[in-house]
Amino acid sequence: MKQIVYVLLLAGFCPRIAAAQSSAGQPTLAQPTVTQAAAAQSPVARPRTVASPGATPEKTDPFLVDLLRSKASPFLLRVLNKPDSFRYQLIYTRIDRDKHNRPGFHNYYLRVNPQEYFNPASTVKMPLAFLAMEKINSLHRYGITRGTPMLTDSSYSGQSVAIKDTSASDSLPSVAQYVRKIFLVSDNDAYSRLYEFLGQEWINRRLWQMGYPDIRITRRFVPMNEDENRHTNQIDFVSAGKTLYTQPPAYSTVPFDFSHKVLMGNGHLDRHDSLIREPMDFTTHNNFPLEDGQRILQSVLFPGSVPKKQQFNLHADDYAFLYRYMSEYPHESEHPKYDTGEYFDSYTKFFLFKSGRGQIPSYIRVFNKPGWAYGFLTDYAYIADFKNNVEFMLSGTIYVNSDGVLNDDKYDYDEIGYPFFKEVGDIIYQYELGRKRETTPDLKKFQLQYGHDSGE
Repeated sequence: MKQIVYVLLLAGFCPRIAAAQSSAGQPTLAQPTVTQAAAAQSPVARPRTVASPGATPEKTDPFLVDLLRSKASPFLLRVLNKPDSFRYQLIYTRIDRDKHNRPGFHNYYLRVNPQEYFNPASTVKMPLAFLAMEKINSLHRYGITRGTPMLTDSSYSGQSVAIKDTSASDSLPSVAQYVRKIFLVSDNDAYSRLYEFLGQEWINRRLWQMGYPDIRITRRFVPMNEDENRHTNQIDFVSAGKTLYTQPPAYSTVPFDFSHKVLMGNGHLDRHDSLIREPMDFTTHNNFPLEDGQRILQSVLFPGSVPKKQQFNLHADDYAFLYRYMSEYPHESEHPKYDTGEYFDSYTKFFLFKSGRGQIPSYIRVFNKPGWAYGFLTDYAYIADFKNNVEFMLSGTIYVNSDGVLNDDKYDYDEIGYPFFKEVGDIIYQYELGRKRETTPDLKKFQLQYGHDSGE
């Protein structure tokens, strides 16, 4: 395989907001909690860190390194031996429950570094789905629920209208339907519509307020310039021919620090499919560090495990709705209805199953959100095995672009990327099957009913 050639100017890079931001502030991200029981069982006390002076340290745990290398195939060893080419990062989250079934968490890291940029692709849809559900709850006083029809107007250059959704049972768009499509098949238009509903400024300030200052969400997934992405559409919520609430067009004044260039590759295709023989510029793209994504997924699956400020303002039925669609397979969905030849059950399940269209046992469910673009594959997953009473989280990213050209849709996903996620997932799953637990987890919370439309 050709060596990946890339240029990455990351000296001192940290995608934080400009110092001139408003009083919303940048609170420090709280570290993941570890129960005393979990800490006592930990093979290592804390991760090894590698960093130059003034830089954010890279987190690596010898335990995770040893576990993967001791079980790795020659293929996986070749990948692990080339961190500069494949730019992989991994977090294995071990979960141990106490006698009251309360979970404790311990993260084990491999090359996790918020300063090593990866394109998050569709993983940014996950926090936007959670934020949209949260915002809907703030509109209940207008008689609005997640299932209320949401009509999007065109208010500025580049914008488009959304007043129908033929995938919905009533053929009308709604936050509920957009969230379904985001988790079932990673629908791009659904993400862009939630971006417009939330607004660029509110998205970023809310996430920073929650303790995630390195997250940066700057764009929809449609061709738009920076100014157009700062503008969002007018939106009307309607019922029985009446308008319940109108959200006017908005303009984001939130400041971003784009002073640190992020350049990758040795060439790229521009929007006209012309080859540009210079690196692709990711400086203004979305940024979603791996540890933040893991934390956000944990905060929704296990709200009580994070500080109050990192909990989304969601209700019990919101969580139930999210759990269902984060784990439902395309063939189980009635609205939307999918072609299961294209959208097979493991379509969005990178860890363990997507490589080779692997079959998922009936006793396993994966609650996750993946993303894939520009040669990057990323997945945040909670895996529950109800037969063997096993649960754990895995978060990971890898870059697989052997020719060094970006935006050409010629990446090594099938040859390297998906097999990497499968084998890493298999190793951790087998370790989990064999390790002793003081308390057997009760996983009934995540054993759900599928195959019918849930109420709104």
